[in-house]
Amino acid sequence: MGITLRQFEQMKHRVAQPATVSALPPSPSLAATGLGQVILGIDPSLRGTGFGIIQTARPVSETLAHGTIVCPSTWERSRCLARIAQTLRETIRKHSPTICVVEGLFYAQNLKTALIMGEARGAALAVVAEAGLEIYEIAPRKVKQAVVGYGAAQKSAVAKMVQRMLNLSKPPAPDAADALALALAHAQTNSRYHLSPAKRI
Repeated sequence: MGITLRQFEQMKHRVAQPATVSALPPSPSLAATGLGQVILGIDPSLRGTGFGIIQTARPVSETLAHGTIVCPSTWERSRCLARIAQTLRETIRKHSPTICVVEGLFYAQNLKTALIMGEARGAALAVVAEAGLEIYEIAPRKVKQAVVGYGAAQKSAVAKMVQRMLNLSKPPAPDAADALALALAHAQTNSRYHLSPAKRI
């Protein structure tokens, strides 16, 4: 988490800045890279909303939390939406992310499926907005491209790459892996070298 004073001095030397010794606060150039951001990724679904929180760092970001908000098929939709909101509210309170990244909208062939997904997405976004987080969305293909290098990658490939990038002991569950991939993709698209920032909503 963060960088050492020695690494900070080496970075200043490389960019030929004046030799001002200061351990804190981080320079604006470091903040622009996303170093130290706490990012919440959300993959909304009525029966299994995935969430993942990372704190960006070099060389490896730290995983603060990840999981799936599971709602049984016997539950009414309203009860599922309440569970999604409650769990995300508690997660945000515990880990204090400042940025949220949600999977971008897709065009479902089934209108009923699209409406139900929209309800889950709305419940999640309302909680995030209530907490005052910046909210961005990234298209599913762009997330896979950023994390795996292939826009049509399977869920298993995403999970394995997330495990590798975050040094996890085992691959996360599919929905949680997608949420962590969203957070990782945002960290990449927000870097100083990326020309296509995520869409803010």
